[in-house]
Amino acid sequence: MDLLERATKDYNWTFEHTGKVVKDVINMGSYNYLGFAENSGRCADAATESTHKYGVGVGSTRYEMGNLDLHEELEQLVARFLGVESSMAFGMGFATNSMNIPALAGKGCLILSDELNHASLVLGARLSGAIIRVFKHNNMVSLEKLLRDAIVHGQPRTHRPWKKILILVEGIYSMEGSIVRLPEVIALKKHYKAFLYLDEAHSIGALGPHGGGVVDYFGLDPKDVDIMMGTFTKSFGAAGGYIGGKSELIDYLRSHSHSAIYATSMSPPVSQQIITSMKIIMGEDGTTLGGVRLRQLSENTTYFRRKLREMGFIIYGNDDSPVVPMMLYMPAKIGAFGREMLKRNIGTVVVGFPATPIIESRARFCVSAAHTRDMLDMALEAISEVGDVLQLKYSRHQKHPHLPSSQGSWSSEESLLQEPSHVKPSVM
Repeated sequence: MDLLERATKDYNWTFEHTGKVVKDVINMGSYNYLGFAENSGRCADAATESTHKYGVGVGSTRYEMGNLDLHEELEQLVARFLGVESSMAFGMGFATNSMNIPALAGKGCLILSDELNHASLVLGARLSGAIIRVFKHNNMVSLEKLLRDAIVHGQPRTHRPWKKILILVEGIYSMEGSIVRLPEVIALKKHYKAFLYLDEAHSIGALGPHGGGVVDYFGLDPKDVDIMMGTFTKSFGAAGGYIGGKSELIDYLRSHSHSAIYATSMSPPVSQQIITSMKIIMGEDGTTLGGVRLRQLSENTTYFRRKLREMGFIIYGNDDSPVVPMMLYMPAKIGAFGREMLKRNIGTVVVGFPATPIIESRARFCVSAAHTRDMLDMALEAISEVGDVLQLKYSRHQKHPHLPSSQGSWSSEESLLQEPSHVKPSVM
């Protein structure tokens, strides 16, 4: 990609372009997990054709004049992809959480939320009016304690039983790279008769042998998850979000969700982009391109994470997560790392307080199936150089020099035959 440089004269209140363009930057920060966010190709062609046929927008809600056959096809396809009875699509991923959780919980209900849940989940929980209690990240002991206390003590003051207990978790946590311990969460929610809301924004399309997300990754039954939520902004290269589940759930949301009733319909070319990319992932386009991209993403993730560890960096998350947080720790190194990487034509995302604790600053890399092995090696070489300059190689494990791919990488066959790592606990 090409980056346009900008500068500020008023301490970041306003910016203006300097006219300088940084060309051919390797993008290591976008959520383009399967490489569908491209300017050309089958998805782009289908979206262009859809624009000519339907226009760029509908200008109405689904309940008035904004319901198209594309929207119907999309929702049927999503339900089939997820393995659920029904689904509905929304034009904005953030609103999918913030506007639907209030329709599912209210006064007299209890929401148990992972402490690292996304802001959209937090906002949705607060807007619902339900009591919110937070459990430690991916900690099943903490979650079970809250469940037991909720059942034993009931609602505050009245001690009446809760109308509903709703557990909120994510598939992949975008700042940690950790994968939810879904089998254990499902076991707990069944035992204590709670409901489970699973946000698969970063995991749908990026995990599992069929790209079906964390449910597919663990080989679980989709029916065990009460509300399956996800977004189209990552693996599908589009916009918006979805909720899938039983027909009764979706029928209820269609008449009670503010996002369904008052929001404008999804743009036709966006809908077509999702349909085309999802059919490629499912293999319904008559090719094996979807399977190839899923395997490529898995190989790239394994390779990139292994090389960073060998070079002496501390990284967070599960071995199979394409979200790779690399710890910088010191706030002063945040800007320096981003600038030094850009000097080497690598675009990265750096994160600090308040998005993370003040002494847990980090760089967050997002691996894509569109990254070639040469691209990853160039990025790794730059990361290693900057790591030496800024003294970021904190790991106590034995360090290995970065090897070119011909000497230090797995072949495709070797990488695909590695033992699955989802049984390992996430590193925190």
